[in-house]
Amino acid sequence: MNSRPEAWLKQAHNDLALARLAKDNGFMAQACYHASQAAKQALKGALLELGIEPPHTHVLNDLVQQLENEGLKVATLNALPLRGLSRMAIQSRYPVDTTPPADLFDLADAEQAIKTAKAVLDVVAGFDDEVE
Repeated sequence: MNSRPEAWLKQAHNDLALARLAKDNGFMAQACYHASQAAKQALKGALLELGIEPPHTHVLNDLVQQLENEGLKVATLNALPLRGLSRMAIQSRYPVDTTPPADLFDLADAEQAIKTAKAVLDVVAGFDDEVE
């Protein structure tokens, strides 16, 4: 792996750790946000490893589609609730009308977001075998 994709994957692991820390300390919206960031960074790192400059997007399914277009097996990723995790990238950061994000997310949301992000990171780690 060259250093640029490796940096993205390291940041993905860092954001996943921060998501767990936020959840453990009662910050559910922040946990959801950082989990979504972790998944996005891992997918973008995988694209970079393939020599593809990733698009500026929060839509995880679009990134997965690009990986599939490059011949990677993405069935496991497609089975994950990525649409919800993508929405968390925005909804966990900005108020909706008079409702702050802190009131929109609960422990179950944070746990699901972290579980999904961890699964994305695990799948991306397995791509190393496919790319080599």
